[in-house]
Amino acid sequence: GTGYFYIPGTETCLKIGGYVRFQVDFVGQDAALAATGAFADEDWDAWTRARVAFTSKSDTELGELTGFIALHADISERTDSSVTDTYLDEVYLQLGGFKAGTYLNWWDKGINGETDTLAAATRYTSIAYIYTGDAFTAGIQVDELTDDELTGVTAAGGAVLGADDQDLGIEAIVTASLGAASVDLLGSYDFGNEDGAIRALVSAEVGPGVLQLAGVWASGYNAYYNASEWSIAASYAFKAGDKFTVTPGVQYFANTDFDADGDFGGDDAWRAGLTVDYAITSGLALKATANYTDFDDDGEAWTGFVRLQRDF
Repeated sequence: GTGYFYIPGTETCLKIGGYVRFQVDFVGQDAALAATGAFADEDWDAWTRARVAFTSKSDTELGELTGFIALHADISERTDSSVTDTYLDEVYLQLGGFKAGTYLNWWDKGINGETDTLAAATRYTSIAYIYTGDAFTAGIQVDELTDDELTGVTAAGGAVLGADDQDLGIEAIVTASLGAASVDLLGSYDFGNEDGAIRALVSAEVGPGVLQLAGVWASGYNAYYNASEWSIAASYAFKAGDKFTVTPGVQYFANTDFDADGDFGGDDAWRAGLTVDYAITSGLALKATANYTDFDDDGEAWTGFVRLQRDF
């Protein structure tokens, strides 16, 4: 396919891609919200990232065999010192519908724009089986949930939630394409915390853009979604031209606190934002977003970023 070349002396094709990103993040909030610790003090940070991805493919008697490796290197300068973090973002193998490795899961998919929060952690070491049809896709996946994903979360009243050791989680997804619309239904269960979450996402072409709606519900604190008990979100990606897209988005969060038993309650919150995408030239794009969040009686916050990215 496009971008692949044969590794000399083999029947394996290789593709090399990635991006170079420059980004400036900002966050600011009033004194009431700062006191809750929900956000850092009013601040900004400029940082860069390099991503290099290698994809190998070959045909076998059991189906297409894929190997994928993506390397990230992030550089951020804080307090007059440069901090570099180099890590493998994704590593997996896939044979036909069978997939195993460490990679971004189905919860990583959100809606257009940069306003929504529809997942917690989205990268696990997992084993999955995925069936792909013409207009229908279904998959099931088992995740390893480690201490890093489960512990160190403080509930209202100071109790620390999370399993004491490694445990398992399970995900299942069904995706259907219905002409100009598509529907995703995703469910997960965290065996360590004995709670789970369900999410629905609908996308449809409406007028000159794409309308997307999402709803998520959690039975209690879990590794897949824990920002609130339930939430609804919407965005509309308006295609203003060949190079320019404007995406307003909104989201409502119900019961954003949880107690020592992992049960949700407490304050509600809402967020509204705007994302602008501009294709400067082939391979180079500008993205800017600004979001306002109100936490009932706990204050308000502005967050966002400006990004330049060169894809190759």
